[in-house]
Amino acid sequence: MAERIEVEHVSYEYMTDQRSVLAVRDVSFTVEPSEFLCVLGPSGCGKTTIMNMLAGFMDPTEGEIRIGGHRQDGRSIGRGVVFQDFAQLFPWRSARRNVEFGLEVRGVSKAERHDLAMRFLKLVRLEDFAESYPHQLSGGMQQRVAIARALAYNPGVLLMDEPFAALDAMTRDEMQRQLADIWQQTRKTIVYITHNVAEAVYLADKVLVMAAHPGSVRAEIRLDIQRPRDPLSDAFVEAQREILSHLNHRPSEPEPGRAPPPIATTRRSTASVTQSNPEGGIP
Repeated sequence: MAERIEVEHVSYEYMTDQRSVLAVRDVSFTVEPSEFLCVLGPSGCGKTTIMNMLAGFMDPTEGEIRIGGHRQDGRSIGRGVVFQDFAQLFPWRSARRNVEFGLEVRGVSKAERHDLAMRFLKLVRLEDFAESYPHQLSGGMQQRVAIARALAYNPGVLLMDEPFAALDAMTRDEMQRQLADIWQQTRKTIVYITHNVAEAVYLADKVLVMAAHPGSVRAEIRLDIQRPRDPLSDAFVEAQREILSHLNHRPSEPEPGRAPPPIATTRRSTASVTQSNPEGGIP
C-alpha cells in the first residue's frame, strides 16, 4: 500500500572540527500516496541528507517527518531504498537470492521467497538472469535487481538516490522508461533524487527545486504532462525551461532576522499533449 509522506519544517545541522554546518534549513513538503516526487538541485543542496532522513538513517535536528501518519524513525520497514552505487548488491548471491534477502530477514518461507523474487525479476525484465551473479550483469541490470529487491517486500515508499547517475546515456534513458512503467504498475509512493532536469520532467508528478548552502526549497512545480512523455514536445521543453529558471535564480541574501523568500509553487498543465513513445531518449 502506498503511503503519504509529510515533511514539516525540517532542518539538519552537523558539527565539524571547527564549526556547526546547517545542511538543510526549514524544508517542508508533502508527497501524496502513489505520487512520484523528484528532488532536484545542485551539489550541496541537501538532497541526499533529505533522503537519509526519509530513510530513517538520520534524525532531523528540527522538525518532523511522518510516513503513513507515523513519525519517522530508523525502526520502520515500510521503505525500500535504491542507491547509486552498483555495490549495493551482495556479490555472493545470485540476482534471485539478492531479491529474496529482505524477505528472508522477515522470515518468509523459502517457496514464497522464490515466487516473489521471480515475480519482481519479471517486472524488471530479468527473469532469464535470475541465477546470474552481480559480476555477470551490466550496471543497468544490477540497478534493476536492486529495484526488484526494494519492491519485493512491498514497502509503502520507494526512495531512490540518483540510481541511474553512473550509467551511460543510452542505458539511463532505457532505465528511466522502465522505471516509469514499473511505477505505473505498482503505484508506489516514490521520492527520487536527481540533478538532471530532463530526468525529473520525464519521471515526476511533482518536482521540488532545491537551493544550496544551506539546502532549502526554492520552488515546487507540479507537472500535469500526459504519459508516456515525449522529451521533444513543447510541454516537456517548457517544463525544463521553467525548472531551469528556478535553478538559475540568484535571490539576494535576506537581511538578518528576516524570513527567506517564499517558495514558488506552480502547476504545469498540458492536457492537450499528444501521447508518444520517447524512442529518441531523454536529451
